Amino acid sequence: MKKAITLSLFFCFLTGLQAQDFTVFGLTCEHRTDPVGLDVATPRFSWKTQTGRRGWRQSAWQIQSATGSDFSAGALVWDSGKIISDNSVLQVYRGSALRSGTRYFWRVKVWDEAGKESAWSAPSFWETALLSAGDWKASWVEPEQEAQPPRFSPAHLLRKEFVVNKKIASARAYATARGLYELHLNGRKIGDQSLTPGWTVYYKRIQYQTFDLTGLMREGVNTVGAMLGEGWYRSGLGWEKNWAFYGKKLAFLCQIHLRYTDGTEEWVVTDGSWKTTNEGPVKANEIYYGEDYDARLEQSGWNQPGFDDSRWRAVLAADYPKSNLVAAASVPVRPIEEIKPLRIFRTPAGELVADMGQNMVGWIRLRVKGKKGRTVTLRHAEVLDKAGNFYTANLRAAKQRIRYTLRGDKNGEVYEPHFTFMGFRYVAIDGYHGDLKPEAITGVVVHSDMAPSGSFECSSPLINQLQHNILWGQKGNFVDVPTDCPQRDERMGWTGDAQVFARTAAFNMDVAAFFDKWLRDVAAEQRPGGAVPFVVPDVLDRPDSIKVGVSAGWGDAAVIIPWTMYQVYDDRQMLERQYPSMKAYVDYIRNKSGDSLIWRGGSVFGDWLFYHPSADNLNYHVAADAHTNHDFISTAFFAHGADIVSRAAAVLGKTEEAAVYKDLFEKIKAVFVNEFITPAGRTISSASQTSYVLALHFGLMPEHLRPAAVKLLVKDIRDKKKHLSTGFLGTPYLCHVLSENGETELAYDLLFQETYPSWLYPVKMGATTIWERWDGQKTDSTFQNPGMNSFNHYAYGAIGDWMYQVVAGLRLGTAGYKHIRIQPHLSDKLTYAKASYTSSYGEISSGWERNGNKITLRVAIPPNTSATIRLPRADASGAREGGRPLSEVQALKVTFANEKWVETEVGSGVYSFEWALKPQ
Repeated sequence: MKKAITLSLFFCFLTGLQAQDFTVFGLTCEHRTDPVGLDVATPRFSWKTQTGRRGWRQSAWQIQSATGSDFSAGALVWDSGKIISDNSVLQVYRGSALRSGTRYFWRVKVWDEAGKESAWSAPSFWETALLSAGDWKASWVEPEQEAQPPRFSPAHLLRKEFVVNKKIASARAYATARGLYELHLNGRKIGDQSLTPGWTVYYKRIQYQTFDLTGLMREGVNTVGAMLGEGWYRSGLGWEKNWAFYGKKLAFLCQIHLRYTDGTEEWVVTDGSWKTTNEGPVKANEIYYGEDYDARLEQSGWNQPGFDDSRWRAVLAADYPKSNLVAAASVPVRPIEEIKPLRIFRTPAGELVADMGQNMVGWIRLRVKGKKGRTVTLRHAEVLDKAGNFYTANLRAAKQRIRYTLRGDKNGEVYEPHFTFMGFRYVAIDGYHGDLKPEAITGVVVHSDMAPSGSFECSSPLINQLQHNILWGQKGNFVDVPTDCPQRDERMGWTGDAQVFARTAAFNMDVAAFFDKWLRDVAAEQRPGGAVPFVVPDVLDRPDSIKVGVSAGWGDAAVIIPWTMYQVYDDRQMLERQYPSMKAYVDYIRNKSGDSLIWRGGSVFGDWLFYHPSADNLNYHVAADAHTNHDFISTAFFAHGADIVSRAAAVLGKTEEAAVYKDLFEKIKAVFVNEFITPAGRTISSASQTSYVLALHFGLMPEHLRPAAVKLLVKDIRDKKKHLSTGFLGTPYLCHVLSENGETELAYDLLFQETYPSWLYPVKMGATTIWERWDGQKTDSTFQNPGMNSFNHYAYGAIGDWMYQVVAGLRLGTAGYKHIRIQPHLSDKLTYAKASYTSSYGEISSGWERNGNKITLRVAIPPNTSATIRLPRADASGAREGGRPLSEVQALKVTFANEKWVETEVGSGVYSFEWALKPQ
């Protein structure tokens, strides 16, 4: 009997070990970890699995959700039961109706392919925001302002005292503004978010933020305060100087929900009892301008109980709607990292300058000591001129200036701005008393808090610097919206820039929530006829204007980015939400093109900033062999849009519409070939690199003419001594077209080209971000036209996509990387290349190295996925995995072999392949 019990316990122990050889982790809700403030009635859950076993697959899952972290029966709001499914991405909540302002916990367990069950994951949570407009109890309030406020007005301070006489169970604040705001409680700013509530199409969508105040409340008197700045709402935006585009008066809305341990609750809301003043220290602030701060005017204790606000005025009630209020959908903007100056020096002109060593976006934290009333001025620039002096001509009307007036604190003062950001590498400091030490200057890097998701590295230091520049271009321009540049009087959400870079962006960082938010604004700005404006949010056209500027490759962001996000994240719900917008844009072009199906006049910007000898695209003086016919471009993108809408319709089960748009694509293609392609495969009126690239990449070149078209493209590149001449629209696809058509080595030649125009020319010139122009700084160190010459402009960084997919070989198989393709293209120019990417299922990696003619390829495939791995120039009989012949490795199957590659199918796991290269 004792032996039987012992044996039984032993088998139970073994079963426990087997069950625990995989665990569930990485829980996210709506693409975010433990989000607070979701206004989603049926949120979606994702998770990852960790195991050391090869070929692990999920066969089922179970989710429980509850109002308590103990998941007791009384707290459960949903128990899915065991669901037979291998899907672990964006599974929809199907429990009881959710309540506003409530924290819900959830956990998940899974079963593997053999039916073994995991332990429950560690609990995660999400918290609902205000799920209906009726949940708002607060009223909009305005500080007293002139009917026509002056430009560069002081920031406003608001405050209210309230009493807490019971023990707090939880406290939440829901706040937003028409303008920018900082929320304060009991003497401190709440949270580390910046530039709240963010930039949206304010007349349709204003975000609000949710703050947890539970641990900050005091028994007795508490004080809630706010500081209001101009922000995007009332700053002058764009070169048209359209100040106060969204409204002339700033306003604030806030409600604090107090829940007590005795079960009662109370609200503190904005209403007529709040007090306000504009006699605080922020004397002027705007997005482009910067900030003027007079520390002598600080009102000590204004955000604490007991402050004498008798000289403050009562706020005014404001009649703004609440129906357009939405909970923040994206990750917040916040300070992400800090850098110190490389050197502090005097320019030839005598200016005191700090070199931060990196073109960055954010601001300077200044430490200073001096006499009361002394003003220190900080000016910001991206580059120094040929003589080594401070250069700001390319900022146009943007000041990018900080002026700080000291209060005279003998212990020193620390300041950083509240309602602005700058794009800069160099800081000129005027009025600083004494020797400026590096510890007095800290660069605070600010951007949307997107989790890093990818990495790329190779044996070339120049290419690694290029990847660095691409990443920093993304950091600097993903500040709540995808902007073109972060420094001059623009900083707008140019749709064309965003669509060409979106795929690269998704490799570098998790941009699911970021683009989900921005795409809602794209749809909101879309006009009734389907037109998509140049920029989103649109500050170039009035909100009530039906007719807006539209350009091929720019408006296509409404089609291309949703499809890209679906491919990367397998987010069908986002695709379905954006589908009407996608379809409306293609229908808009169809109406514009009429029966001819040629979209004439549809390309305003053409292949923007393509190379030509005049090196000045502003006057459109072009070289004939680099210019791409505008109607060619617009019609090509029309066809591409129809093709994508057809594919999206098929994914969404809209079979009839899929057929309609597939037929439309074929009809446009036939017209396109007749209009723009010769029987020899030459593009008519546009023998440019971009013309061949678009025709080939969009599937518009007839199959029998593709070889001839590729030869013509190759000839053009070689005739230009292996230089590109593409602009914004052709560049993202150029190397892909070459590598997909047997010309990978020529693509490598372009990547490694060091002379202008090329990706490495700016690197060799000392760039730390991607430039707007191929020659923003010329070979003689003079600059391009200052009217349009940003040194932080990510569009040409779209080459990063090719580096991940082709150089390292990390490619998408099916949506969300449920199936993966590992397909590196080798080159003698590199001795190694490697990339990693954290997908919704886990980390994927692909890295190869070459030692003579021996290749080693190391691959990691996350659990619950599979992969097709191609070994270039390998022999199936000679290749090894883990030191064994491929035929002896049970975890893989050789499915194809020819002179070019060996193809294997594998499940999840870590693999190491070795083979000797066959002669080419």
